[in-house]
Amino acid sequence: MKASQATEFYFQQAAEQLGLTDSMRKLLLTPKREVIVQVAFETDTGEVQTHLGYRVQHNNSRGPMKGGLRYHPEVDIDEVRSLASLMTWKTAVVNIPYGGAKGGISVDPKSLSRKEIERMTRAFVDGIHDIIGPDTDIPAPDMGTSFEEMSWIRNQWEKYHGFNPAVITGKPVEEYGAKGREEATGRGVGILTLKSLKRMGMRAESCRTAIQGFGNVGSHAAKFLHEATLPIVAVSDISGCYYNPDGLDIPAVLRHLLDRGSLNGYRAAELLPADDLLTLDVDVLIPAALGGVIHEGNVDKIKAKLIIEAANGPTLPSADAALREAGVTVLPDILVNAGGVTVSYFEWVQNRQHYRWSLDRVRQELDRTLSDAFEQVWQESVAREIDLRTAAFVLAIARVKRATELAGLTS
Repeated sequence: MKASQATEFYFQQAAEQLGLTDSMRKLLLTPKREVIVQVAFETDTGEVQTHLGYRVQHNNSRGPMKGGLRYHPEVDIDEVRSLASLMTWKTAVVNIPYGGAKGGISVDPKSLSRKEIERMTRAFVDGIHDIIGPDTDIPAPDMGTSFEEMSWIRNQWEKYHGFNPAVITGKPVEEYGAKGREEATGRGVGILTLKSLKRMGMRAESCRTAIQGFGNVGSHAAKFLHEATLPIVAVSDISGCYYNPDGLDIPAVLRHLLDRGSLNGYRAAELLPADDLLTLDVDVLIPAALGGVIHEGNVDKIKAKLIIEAANGPTLPSADAALREAGVTVLPDILVNAGGVTVSYFEWVQNRQHYRWSLDRVRQELDRTLSDAFEQVWQESVAREIDLRTAAFVLAIARVKRATELAGLTS
């Protein structure tokens, strides 16, 4: 199943709950704009290299469109279309005044030098500068991109349109970025994990936890949860799964990651195949890597009681149904990983106000926003007697539908 098909499947489940007409469903599912551009740049050897760049702008009924830019060889129009749709529902479920967009370049950034990535990034901006802006569509970092690419994008866009740091978020703090932006998604994962455990009557200090993916999101989530006394017994990246049934020394793992750039070579744990992490005997499973990792082939082997979807689309619909039947609680991605876009919103607000918030204020506002959203999703789930994923989509779709109707488009 393609990523966009999975997203539409979850949308349709919620649409049934809301009783949406076919015409309204089509209106809310159809992207506002899809753009594919040629990204050509000169390599360090003087050759010209060409890739495809994408930007899908899904919906702007609730405000400017918002979504990350990823550099990855598997980026294609279907993936970007799906993620743009998810951003619409993600911003709506946490009730920040944005719509959804997504973009990226189909490229392996590890194959390029930093100078080549800069030239490629600026070429990409040349192709999309007229469809992004602080009141239109505000990009942000995603897989394969960071504050550095955001700084280049801002600089290149301002060559066309003049000074306006609100054109993009995830910028360096020294260049109008928000304090706490880098940790935001992982911190949000941690906040919502603790709230879920409390709702389920489970004690955090006794809940063995495994985190698949130890990039920005997974590492910050691990740090937060470790400080909250959750025993993290396994983490993984492309080099394998690092497992200690008595709990990993997360500060030591983080130091190793900082020194080496990956988990490869970490010896104070048992090394297992990377995919084994998903089926370990744990209470909490946090997939924080790529989508589609929980599927028909492994869902019956999953032992966790609670799955916190830190990645985008980690659970395929067929597996999602099996987890519900098995009594596993799944907190969905459109809520779990919304911490990043929430603090991106705070950054945008600060840029528009020309006023900088303290780190404490950013964290307090993040906690409040995610806590409010979590309680609303949980109550919707209880009231309608539906799973948390469908409840999150119901809340989000209802808000986008209402904004669409208020704009004069009714069905």
